[in-house]
Amino acid sequence: MIQRIEVNLHKNWQKELANVVTRPEELLTLLELPVQEFIPDSEARTLFNLRVPRPFIAKMEKGNARDPLLLQVLPRRHEFEKAIGFSEDPLLEQDNEQPGLLHKYRSRVLLVFKSACAINCRYCFRRHFPYGDNQLNKKALADKLAYIASKPEVNEVILSGGDPLMANDDHIAWFVEQLEALPNIKRLRIHTRLPVTIPARITPQLCTILNNTRLQVVVVHHINHGNEIDEAFAKATAMLKSADVTQLNQAVLLRDVNDGAEAQITLNEKLFEVGILPYYLHLLDKVQGAAHFEVNEDEAKDIMAQIIKALPGFLVPKLVREIGGEHSKTPIDLHLAP
Repeated sequence: MIQRIEVNLHKNWQKELANVVTRPEELLTLLELPVQEFIPDSEARTLFNLRVPRPFIAKMEKGNARDPLLLQVLPRRHEFEKAIGFSEDPLLEQDNEQPGLLHKYRSRVLLVFKSACAINCRYCFRRHFPYGDNQLNKKALADKLAYIASKPEVNEVILSGGDPLMANDDHIAWFVEQLEALPNIKRLRIHTRLPVTIPARITPQLCTILNNTRLQVVVVHHINHGNEIDEAFAKATAMLKSADVTQLNQAVLLRDVNDGAEAQITLNEKLFEVGILPYYLHLLDKVQGAAHFEVNEDEAKDIMAQIIKALPGFLVPKLVREIGGEHSKTPIDLHLAP
């Protein structure tokens, strides 16, 4: 039987956020793993800080150094290796003309709404992103809203980060009110990992805000493994569903985490059980420090072939990669044999 950590969870999500684990030694101790054996790995926190919320740690298996949730967040010595073909800006976002705003899709605009995350995933394509140059306070957001108002072809605003749900409910309410005043905008999309890492972030106030707006609201969760989905998260997704929020998921295909057909099939089945539709399965963005997570395209195609045979079409995510400078995601042509 899998033994998992028991923690007393704060009801206040901001208290949980303030109580995240930031030292590898503490994380390893909580999981009853030998701290000394991981010292060469722990040095990688100097490249990218460790941040893991305790509700997420509670889903990990004690004593298992290969736990798929642990592998997503634990610094590893491989991060020091300079991999050919990998860069600090794989999607070519860092020399953006509009700091904090990306307008590479004709009808959608992306805002780096908040610069911080509750959790630092080691494969994150923005692990080297200059958030300090892209922070958006209310004045800066007002300028971005003026830009969006001047682009009648834009009908959807995407909130990204960092994690946009790091903003408090009052700030989100203010922004939604401003966005509602723009007649060209009909959808608000929120990309977030907070509900699965700190489920208490889905508050009644937030749900009221999202339910009362005229905008169609889409929440895109970032969940990579079925073990991330537990009862607390299911309650959070139920609250969002009651607020008439459409919920999708995008995952990243990660070596040793979810690079098997069974892991993917289980993930997509569990997502649907809690009201979430699979959306994208991303090949790894080639960010420097994350090469050890890469699954090659041929392996990915083989996994997808097995997923397609096992699941109904509505539970099969699109296999894609992002290429810096391109104006849309690039689908991977599967060429499946009959």
